[in-house]
Order: sequence, then C-alpha cells, then structure tokens
Amino acid sequence: MSPENTPRLREPRRRRDVLPETTVARLPGYHSVLSAMAASGLATVSSEALAQASGVSSAMLRKDLSYLGSYGTRGVGYDVEYLIYQIARALGLAQDWPVVIVGAGNLGHALAKYGGFASRGFSVVGLVDADPDTVGERVGDLEVQPMAELEALIERTRPAIAVIATPAEAAQAVADRLVAAGVRNILSFAAAPLSVPADVEVRTVDLATELQILAFHEQRRTGRADMTEASA
Repeated sequence: MSPENTPRLREPRRRRDVLPETTVARLPGYHSVLSAMAASGLATVSSEALAQASGVSSAMLRKDLSYLGSYGTRGVGYDVEYLIYQIARALGLAQDWPVVIVGAGNLGHALAKYGGFASRGFSVVGLVDADPDTVGERVGDLEVQPMAELEALIERTRPAIAVIATPAEAAQAVADRLVAAGVRNILSFAAAPLSVPADVEVRTVDLATELQILAFHEQRRTGRADMTEASA
C-alpha cells in the first residue's frame, strides 16, 4: 500500500524535532501552494498535483509529509486545510513571532512594511538604524530607533528573530550585539559571512548570489556561454 493510500489520521512515525533540514526548507513552499489552493476553494489535492505545483517529485513530497504524520486518504489525496494546519504547526506558525529589523534603508523599509509577514505569524516590533537622518522616521506603525537603543529594544520586545539589513561591513558588529543581547535567530541580507556561537541560527539571503545562480541557468538555457567563447 502506498503512503497516500494510508488513512491520514495515522500517528506520526517521526518526531517534529528531527525533521531533516531539506524537508524544513521545502515546507514553506508547500504551505504557500496549499494556501493558494485553499483560497481558490480546493478542498483536497493529490500528491501528484501538489508536487507538480510545488516543483518537486511526488515521492519527495510524500516523504516530506510523512514526517508530519500526513499520509493522505485513499482515492482522495490530502485534505488541503488539514495539511495547511499540520505544516503551520510544524513551522511554528500557529503563534506570533516578534521580529526586529536592524537597518532602515530601502530594504529595511520594504521589509518593515511587507504585509505578508503578519498573515504568516511574524510581527515586526522594532526598526533601528545608525543614520541620524533616518532615526525618528515613521515606517508603517513603527518609528525608527537609533542603534544605541538596540539592546533596550530587544529587552523590551523580546524578539524571536532579528533581521540584519545593513551594509556588509556593519553586519558582524550588529550580529555580535544581537547575540550578546540574547537573540538566537538571525536572518541576514548582508553579503558577508557571520561568525556566531553554535547555539545561534543564521540564515543568509544574498540577493547578488541568487541573481548569479539565475544568470548561470539562463546562460545554460540560451547557450550564451558558447556565443561568448566563439567571439573571444
């Protein structure tokens, strides 16, 4: 019997705290696709349809979802709303996560005003910047605070996550202050590696690197590398 043909209410085989990192990385994508399906009125979805919409194989999808204890229903597939709930619970989206953003430039402004965070359980509770001309500005419901107030802001708001949206040369010093103040989860948009203690989780989003990867795939798709070599 295939995994999808087993009743979906079967107890999980594995604990959530041993989810593979590769599975965790794919869960937000599944959650987004399922949310769109739910918004369109879809009640159930097969593993093949969900896998195709998520850009993965159906075998990989079924394996990922089995870690959550979700196996589908024979002849029906997965209950969309129930699967959204399972993934949200696994990702911790059933509660509100306060977030502080360090760096109120263009990127920091955009992140602070992004409405999609609230709908996914993230609440931006603070925004700080080192530029005196930026301090005091209103960004949505927030007022930009000076860097000198960072530790006090963290003490007051107790953020679960801090976002670094500063220039690369300032990122390590900011990370050091965040860690010293008790922050244990950092999302960095700075194009610089960060050195942090082993108990601090860091995720880095390097937009330039992502563009380079896309350029590689476009070059391979269009054959522009051959054209460049031929003209050399």
